[in-house]
Amino acid sequence: MEQRVDLSVPRWDQGSFYGRLMHFANITDPSIAFCKEKDLMAAKFLVDAYKKREEPAGTRMADLLRAQKLVGSAFHPDTGDLQNFAGRMCFNAWGGTILCGAMMIWYKSTPAVLFWQWANQSFNAFVNYTNRNANSELKTSDLVTAYGSAVGGALSVAMGLKTFFAKTQVSNTLQRMVPLGAVAVANAINIPMMRQNELKNGVVITDENGNAIGSSRLAAYKGVSLVVLSRNVIVAPSMILTPIIVERLLRREWFVRNLKTLNIPVQLLLTFVIYGSMVPVGCALFPQKSSIDMETIKKYEPEAYEKLTRTDLKRAYFNKGL
Repeated sequence: MEQRVDLSVPRWDQGSFYGRLMHFANITDPSIAFCKEKDLMAAKFLVDAYKKREEPAGTRMADLLRAQKLVGSAFHPDTGDLQNFAGRMCFNAWGGTILCGAMMIWYKSTPAVLFWQWANQSFNAFVNYTNRNANSELKTSDLVTAYGSAVGGALSVAMGLKTFFAKTQVSNTLQRMVPLGAVAVANAINIPMMRQNELKNGVVITDENGNAIGSSRLAAYKGVSLVVLSRNVIVAPSMILTPIIVERLLRREWFVRNLKTLNIPVQLLLTFVIYGSMVPVGCALFPQKSSIDMETIKKYEPEAYEKLTRTDLKRAYFNKGL
C-alpha cells in the first residue's frame, strides 16, 4: 500500500451532510446485513491489526476499506462489541420493510393492526437498545417500562386513529397512513424511555479529542431529540408515498386484475426502496459526534459545570446514538 489511512474515523468528512450520507450509506448497506459472524470478526481483526501496523503481508486497500465497512456496520462505536443482528442499522431496511409494509397492507383488520404495531415496537425497542449510548446501562425494570410504554402508546394511537377515521369515512389513502401516526408517537415514547438513564444522569461529554471531561443531561436531551427526529424522517416517506402510489396503481386495470398477485409484493418493494433509501439520510441528518456549547451547560446545568474537569473549552462533544 502506498499510503496508510486512519480506519478509526469515517472515510468521508463528517462535517458535511454529504460526507455523513456517504458514510451511513456505506455502513447501513442492507447487502451486508447477513454477513457471517466469522467474517465480521475477521474484519475487526484486520482493522485492529492495521492500526498496530501488524496487518498481514499483501493486504490491499480494498481489503481494509471492506473491513472498515463491516466493522462500522456491526460493532458498537462506543464499546467495540459485536451488536445484536436485528439491532444493526444495516438490517434496518429489511426489518423496517417487513413491519412498515405489513402495517400498511393489513390496515383494516383490528387484530392485524394490534399485532403489527406490537411487532414494530418490539423491533424498535431492540434497535434503540442496541444503538444506545453504551455508557448508560438500563435495569431490567427500566427496559420493561420503556417497552410497555412504547407498545401501549403505539396501540392506543393506532386504534384511536383507526376508529376515528372509520367514523368519519375518510379516503383509503388517509386510512393507510394511520400506522405512520402511531409509529411517530411511539418513537417519541420508545426512544426517550429506552434511554431514560441518559436523561436522568446525563451522558459523557468529551473534548474534541475524545477525552472525557464530565457528563451533561442537556447533551442527553439534545441527543435523544435528534434521534427521535431522525427515526421519524426515516420512516415517514415510505409510509406516506407507498399508500399514494398504491392508490394510483388501483386506478390501473392491469393492477386491479392481478391485485391478489401483485398487491403484497408491490407494497413491500416500494417500502424497501423508499425506506432503505431513507435509512442513511435519517442517520446523516445530524453529526454522530454531536456537540453542545459550554456556556449553555454553565447557564442551565451549573452543578454539572462545576464538576467538569475542564472548563476552558467552547464546546463539548458526545455520541448522540442512532
